[in-house]
Amino acid sequence: MRVLPVSAIVPTRNRSIALSKTLTSLEKQELFPAELILVDGSDDSSTRELVDGFRQRLAFTCCLKWMPANICGAASQRNQGMRAATKPVIWFFDDDIVFEPHCVRRLWNALDSDSRLGGVNTMIANQQYKSPGLLSRWLFRFLNGHASATYAGLVIGPAVNLLPEDRDDLPEVVPVEWLNTTCTLYRRDALPTPPFDSVFVGYSLMEDLTLSLRVGRNWKLANARTARIFHDSQSAGYKTDVVGLAAMELVNRHYVMTEILEKRHLSDYLRLFEWEVFQLAVTALRSDLAQFRAVCRGKLEGLHRIYAARQR
Repeated sequence: MRVLPVSAIVPTRNRSIALSKTLTSLEKQELFPAELILVDGSDDSSTRELVDGFRQRLAFTCCLKWMPANICGAASQRNQGMRAATKPVIWFFDDDIVFEPHCVRRLWNALDSDSRLGGVNTMIANQQYKSPGLLSRWLFRFLNGHASATYAGLVIGPAVNLLPEDRDDLPEVVPVEWLNTTCTLYRRDALPTPPFDSVFVGYSLMEDLTLSLRVGRNWKLANARTARIFHDSQSAGYKTDVVGLAAMELVNRHYVMTEILEKRHLSDYLRLFEWEVFQLAVTALRSDLAQFRAVCRGKLEGLHRIYAARQR
C-alpha cells in the first residue's frame, strides 16, 4: 500500500457504525493518507473505542489521530482538524461514505495530473446531476442569465450549486465551478486560513460551496468522474429540525450570494426570491401540510435573521 503526503480530516458525531464502514472501505484502497485526523463530537466513547481498534490495524500505514471536538459542527470540526494537519494536501471526507474500488488512486491521479488544480472531488454514485425538466430548465436559464447545454457542476444565480454529471463521453477529470466536502482533495496552498467561515455552525450548510468558490478564484477545480463513493447518508438530529434547516438554507445562501459572489443588485435578490418560491412550491407538492408550514416558518425566521444582521 502506497502512503500519500495527505492529511485526511473527518468530522464525526454519534456515527460509530457508519464510520466503521467508511474506514473499512478505506482500508481496501491501494493508496492511503499519511495521517487521518478524526474530530469527534460524540456524546459517548463508542467512536473513540472504534478508532483505537483501527489504530492498531493501520499502525504501519497511517498516523491515526483522534481528538474531541472543541465546538460541534461540521465546519468548526474541520477547522480544528486543519490546525492539527501537517501534510501538503488536505483531504476532507464525511463519516458516512463507502469508497468504491480504486477511488483514492483515481482521485489522487486527478489532482496530480495538473499543478493548476487546487481541488478535486469524487463522483457520488447515488447523488448525481439529473437533466432538468421543462420548468426547471426555464428557471435555471433565468437564474443563470443565459441558456447552457448542461448546468452540471455549475453555480448559477443566487448561489445555486448543481451536482456534477457522469456520462461516458466525458473525460475522467471534468472542470467544475464548485466542490463538496463529501470526499475532496485540496492543495494546502490553495486553502484560506481557516478554511471555513465562522458563520457556518451546526450542519454548516453551504460551507463547502463557500470554500471552493474562494479556492476557485485562483485555482482550477475538477470532478474526478471515475473516482466513486457511495454516500450512505445517516439520520441526525438536525435533519428533523425542519424550521432550523429552512432558515439556515436561506441565511447561508444569502451570505454566499452577497459576501462571496458579491451579488447585491436588485436583480440578484429577484433571482433569490424566484429560487425560494420554486423550492417552496416543490415542498408543497412533495410534503404534507405540517412540513410545508414548518418550512415556511423557517424561511420567515431566515428573513428575520438577514434583516437583523443588516440592521447591525
